[in-house]
Amino acid sequence: MAEHTAPPDDGPAPTMVHTHEAMLFTSEAPLVLASGELLEEVEVAYETYGTLNEQASNAVFICHALTGDAHAAGTNEAGVAGWWHTMIGPGKPIDTDRWFVVSANLLGGCRGTTGPRSVNPNTGQRYGLDFPLLDMSDFVTVHLALGRFLGIHRWAGVVGGSLGGMQVLEWSLRHPETLDRGIIIAASSRLTAQNIGFSAVGRSAIMRDPNFAGGQFPDAQGPDTGLSTARMMAHITYLSEDAFEEKFGRSAQYPGQARGFGVDFAVESYLEHQGNKFLTRFDALSYLYLTRVMDYFDPFARDNALAALRKNPVDFLVVSFDSDWRFSTAHSRRIVRALEHAQLPVSFREIKSVWGHDSFLLDIPEYHDTVLAFLGREALLGVPR
Repeated sequence: MAEHTAPPDDGPAPTMVHTHEAMLFTSEAPLVLASGELLEEVEVAYETYGTLNEQASNAVFICHALTGDAHAAGTNEAGVAGWWHTMIGPGKPIDTDRWFVVSANLLGGCRGTTGPRSVNPNTGQRYGLDFPLLDMSDFVTVHLALGRFLGIHRWAGVVGGSLGGMQVLEWSLRHPETLDRGIIIAASSRLTAQNIGFSAVGRSAIMRDPNFAGGQFPDAQGPDTGLSTARMMAHITYLSEDAFEEKFGRSAQYPGQARGFGVDFAVESYLEHQGNKFLTRFDALSYLYLTRVMDYFDPFARDNALAALRKNPVDFLVVSFDSDWRFSTAHSRRIVRALEHAQLPVSFREIKSVWGHDSFLLDIPEYHDTVLAFLGREALLGVPR
């Protein structure tokens, strides 16, 4: 790994935060992927909140979901709040007056970390579909490298929701000696056929867009129709039926308008807005690559999957939401059963919420109190175990 000088952290009370970049792997020390392929240059975008103590024992890592990025908390230069600002900050469940919090854009992403739209140093051209397929363990390898770059070799906690929770599980299974606590929220250890099907339709919409151009589309003319359609469909799965009814019902978007095939209902306008907004912050190729990682994730199917964790136990909190039908409580219970079968310490909580899968992003008192209580345990107060 290349040597770098880390920038100062963003202070104990993140109001204005900045995204930093670090070149963690180079041609002299490339990243070896789970597939055996190499990435000769890997740059990672990340943010930090709070202050790392002298023992480097109060660090918490945030693993983001499918379309997240490094900007998890505080407010950036553009005045945009972090995607998990409800959870992270002074006095919040992940209290930045106590914890040094690190959030990074994951490998294959499109918000500052190396991904398929990055330039291949060997060709001078963007990777496109020549970017290697990734594995969940590749995300964790890069997370660990970022920790070493920041001087952190053991994490007080690793936290994530949805795809982020899957990263926490993979991290815990493969490198349990590097963390004390794992918080897995609204996640899965193995996608169902239905979930794989949702992602397949989204990828198909992108790849069948006439502007996909074999993955080598220019910035000014990408597969916008396909990507926005993928986002619209995915967004339907992120909310419960009750949430859609509460927000929209059958309200007309333009009362009195003649019937047609345009935007007649309020829910149609909402989905169209979500699809269009997505185009300003996400890339079609990252969507393909990251959803495919989720499809193949099945860690408990590996031989001796829990062997390392048994030798180095991690304390777990697993959280689900009763209205989440994308990653239902059954997914969380499967994780809990596997951990309990290995006689590992695990707490489980199903939270009541009308908002479906998106609940993990929201300010729900019972949910936040659960995370706060778990992180308040003595082992996470900077006391070495």
